[in-house]
Amino acid sequence: MASSESASNDPLKEFYIPDYIFFPSSKADPLSGVPTCPVIVFINSKSGGQLGGDLLVTYRSLLNKNQVYDLSNESPDNVLRNLYITLEKLKLSGDKLAINIHEKLRLIVAGGDGTAGWLLSVVCDLKLSHPPPIATVPLGTGNNLPFAFGWGKKNPGTDSESVISFLNKVKKADEMKIDSWHIILRMKVPKEGDCEPIAPLELPHSLHAFHRVAASDELNKEGCHTFRGGFWNYFSMGMDAQVSYAFHSERKLHPEKFKNQLVNQKTYAKLGCTQGWFSASLVHPSSRNIAQLAKVKIMKSTGEWQDLNIPSYIRSIVCLNLPSFSGGFNPWGTPNKKKIRDRDLTPPYVDDGLLEVVGFRDAWHGLVLLAPNGHGTRLGQARRIKFEFRKGAARETFMRIDGEPWKQPLPVDDDTVVVEISALGQVKMLAVENCKAKSVYDPTTPVRHEVEEGDSSDEEEGRKFGAADTFRMPDEVDISHLS
Repeated sequence: MASSESASNDPLKEFYIPDYIFFPSSKADPLSGVPTCPVIVFINSKSGGQLGGDLLVTYRSLLNKNQVYDLSNESPDNVLRNLYITLEKLKLSGDKLAINIHEKLRLIVAGGDGTAGWLLSVVCDLKLSHPPPIATVPLGTGNNLPFAFGWGKKNPGTDSESVISFLNKVKKADEMKIDSWHIILRMKVPKEGDCEPIAPLELPHSLHAFHRVAASDELNKEGCHTFRGGFWNYFSMGMDAQVSYAFHSERKLHPEKFKNQLVNQKTYAKLGCTQGWFSASLVHPSSRNIAQLAKVKIMKSTGEWQDLNIPSYIRSIVCLNLPSFSGGFNPWGTPNKKKIRDRDLTPPYVDDGLLEVVGFRDAWHGLVLLAPNGHGTRLGQARRIKFEFRKGAARETFMRIDGEPWKQPLPVDDDTVVVEISALGQVKMLAVENCKAKSVYDPTTPVRHEVEEGDSSDEEEGRKFGAADTFRMPDEVDISHLS
């Protein structure tokens, strides 16, 4: 039974959404006032061991259970589709509460980075004129998205007091936009064998794995297989992705061993040793170096591709959007005034349309991030990035998008395997004061980098992650009113 009493309890009435907003045929609940911070909560009950399920129970006991969804059973695009259709109809009838909820709605998503990315992708796809901002609850292993925006990286408490404290932070949080990134992988149809991107893991619906484009898609090219995906935090290739792949494969085989965040992190470090990440120069052949695997090009200003120099010792390359990687480290750091002047580098803003490209030679190199002002090898910043894989350099490589790894076959008889990354759009996040993520539009930041007008070129128009493929407005609803 939905808790009508919750509406009268202070302070929970600030977050409460009554039944009739979800079911217009039901009787309107008597409210003492309109909610100042109405929320819809999405929880991955399978994340964080038992924590996800416990958190689901607590949220449903504090709020209307109809505003709290288990992502194991409900798809966020279906939930938001139904909610916005209902809000639109109520608004057209003059319902003031529906107007208030539409204007002030905030979303909460609890899970790992993959779960958070799924919801961000759905909101990005819906292209609403007034999309709700999103707060993230860390329930995964890395928790880079929550950490970047100030929500922490440790699993939260699941008791009522902890949940109420989190809700109050959501109410006070500021909005900050974040760039999203579109990625395509294209290769010629091989003469023999299979070149499908292999994803043996159960990846989330956020399309962090590549999916083949339809024959009618403008990206499709005759004689080639073309795949597409998207990400919010990073794309990486090389040794770091190989270690991550080993971890995820082990977790899939023995899920009972991965129910504790600290144990997970220790297991990850152990696999880094066994995979040779701490002795890459001795264990792995030079063909595993990024420079041997692929030619990398970047575009910093529209229309001008340039070769990116990759030192021969680099075995892992990261294209980073957020200042949080591998559990909260900032591989880019903050360039000093000389680097800004001589190399045209900027701090890592999350909404400037630029990716930071960083390289690592091995895990020991990665440990420099533990030091104050430590950073990886800064290779450059770019609006677009292209990897052109060399013929016969290797039969496979490892790739990772926002924590989701896979083993990518590379056809040995073909030298036209291409991965290209470009800006897609933006969504609004909720950020805690003094968080790691910084906006290029914040006047308090030390150096501001002007975003080019019209940088989202026409060729990007209409592209999406595909996470909301089932989102369809009924013919009788005028979508132009969704504002």
